[in-house]
Amino acid sequence: MPRRTDLLNKTILLTGGTGSFGKAFIAYLLRKNNFRGVIRVFSRDEFKQSQLQEKYIGDKRLRFFIGDVRDVSRLRRAMEGVDIVVHAAALKQIPILEYNPFEAVKTNILGSQNVIDCALDLGVKKTILISSDKAVSPTNLYGATKMVAEKIFTQANAYVGKKSTRLSVVRYGNVVASRGSVIPKFQLQAKTNVLTITDERMTRFWITLDQGVKFVLRVLEEMEGGEIFVPKLPSVRIIDFAKAIAPNAKIKKIGIRPGEKLHEVLINGDEARHTKEFKNYFIVEPEFLWNRKIKNKTKRGKVLGEEFRYSSESNNRWLSLPNIYKYLKDYTAENG
Repeated sequence: MPRRTDLLNKTILLTGGTGSFGKAFIAYLLRKNNFRGVIRVFSRDEFKQSQLQEKYIGDKRLRFFIGDVRDVSRLRRAMEGVDIVVHAAALKQIPILEYNPFEAVKTNILGSQNVIDCALDLGVKKTILISSDKAVSPTNLYGATKMVAEKIFTQANAYVGKKSTRLSVVRYGNVVASRGSVIPKFQLQAKTNVLTITDERMTRFWITLDQGVKFVLRVLEEMEGGEIFVPKLPSVRIIDFAKAIAPNAKIKKIGIRPGEKLHEVLINGDEARHTKEFKNYFIVEPEFLWNRKIKNKTKRGKVLGEEFRYSSESNNRWLSLPNIYKYLKDYTAENG
């Protein structure tokens, strides 16, 4: 939990509240008896909302709002009286979005603009966008929409004026137990004793849902507006996950899919010029259009040169096999 107590009594709007991150965010906060605020769960899926209501029946710290971030009037109604917005709603399935590009734009870009507009109009104190490594030097439509979402979020601080509203971004890598994770895919394929790998050289950054939630809560304490926060994460070779799940299975190489990268990048060389490094994370500072200087921690960080590149294949932290086995054990325990 955050080190201070001022988040513990706040009203939080969580968009995409029934997704993987949203459910983990809710579970983490509600496990803490000292959380006395309210989480407004905002999502389109009424079935998943009903499941959450049954799971947390009687817990008055939850409110449920059916709605879509594309619908600005509904979003504004849900955001009234809110102190904090965590914007996790997004369309994420890469092949589907390539076939339905305008739908990706409507949700990931225009939906994010709606969140920004409502936050500014209603004077929300802090608003965070949950972004992705796909936003860095994007090679597919999903990544491109998240890149734009990041840009409009950070630059929206130029419209704040004398208000205390602040907007920032959290950007991290692949989430272990999220929908579309390779773990359930490999576990299913293990039953056939054949696992498909696009390329045995492929690497990814890796983070658990709980780690993602804790990082977001820390950022809510430290954000001043306009920053992109990037946690320091371990890398993993996808083939190591495959071998850990099914050590005796045949590995079938199917080639890199359209829009897929061999390695992921969380900070590229162009961003490094205005990025500062801390013990457990990086902050990419804003560089365009507005002059409000970020204070406090950012001034004490290590300045990075443009030769720096935070990439999964050149990372200095890697998941060992014991770590991978622990992830798999925890994932199996949580998901049966």
